[in-house]
Amino acid sequence: MNRFLEAIATADSIGIAGHIRPDGDCYGSCMGLYNYIREQFPDKKISVYLESFVPEFSFISRSQEIETEPQEFTYDLFMALDCGASDRLGKFLPLFEQAKKQIVVDHHISNTSFGQENYIEADASSTSEIIYTLLEEEKISKSVGEALYLGIVHDTGVFKHSCTTKRTMEIAGRLITLDIPFSKIIDETFYQKTYVQNQVLGRCLLESLLLLDGKVIASFIDRKTMDFYGAKSHDLDGIIDQLRVTEGVEVAVLLHETAFHEYKVSLRCNTELDVSRIAAYFGGGGHKKAAGCTMSGSYRDALTNLCGHIEAAMAKEE
Repeated sequence: MNRFLEAIATADSIGIAGHIRPDGDCYGSCMGLYNYIREQFPDKKISVYLESFVPEFSFISRSQEIETEPQEFTYDLFMALDCGASDRLGKFLPLFEQAKKQIVVDHHISNTSFGQENYIEADASSTSEIIYTLLEEEKISKSVGEALYLGIVHDTGVFKHSCTTKRTMEIAGRLITLDIPFSKIIDETFYQKTYVQNQVLGRCLLESLLLLDGKVIASFIDRKTMDFYGAKSHDLDGIIDQLRVTEGVEVAVLLHETAFHEYKVSLRCNTELDVSRIAAYFGGGGHKKAAGCTMSGSYRDALTNLCGHIEAAMAKEE
């Protein structure tokens, strides 16, 4: 039993939480670990917290047990998964800070190692991949495997992003042997889009701009447009990657208005330019080729500031 599992074994109460606006890897890593502990340590008090329930991922076992509001409780052990910094825990941060022991498991290069124990692998494809390596392989069930496969699929873009490694593919292969519905997971949670998602995607593509001699593509969606389509933040998943594959584009930018003059910014890169450094300048972080941050001000000011940093970074790469 490794140190990670020893911490679980010796704790009577355990909390797990992921980052705000949970994506596939956040959901998959949290539910994969949650299911493993529930199955291997059934007598422990364990809670899993996510900011919101994602309907597309509801097939994952025990999804109905996800808690979206914090309890007033002090845990023996609290684990933050897929969070590059403590503030990414949102309203669950106090639970993490008050716990007797704190563990962080993450793969973001910008991670601040904010736990008492930190399992950070910037070269890993996903937090779900790291969780797999920390568990006892022979005890990983189908319910655990489905969740971890979901996480790996989403953070690798179905095994096409540069973060995909030989180990990633080997782990995915082992998970497939658990008789998980791998094709269905890919089709229904990654490729399949609702009518609203297609409308929003079309709007963002139609209104996109080519900047810096066609090397940068940017799009923006405001709250009024989101309300018009009845769209939620998760309905924007995949838009940034569709922008990224535009011919000749090196960097893609998507700004999503979350409050008046406040934007969630997503950055993607096709070259060796490190967009995580640009995101970090604005208080965000992420990976070399995929990062994000939050910005304030007018849309034009935010985009102008971003392009200035992107242009400077491109000049250094030449």
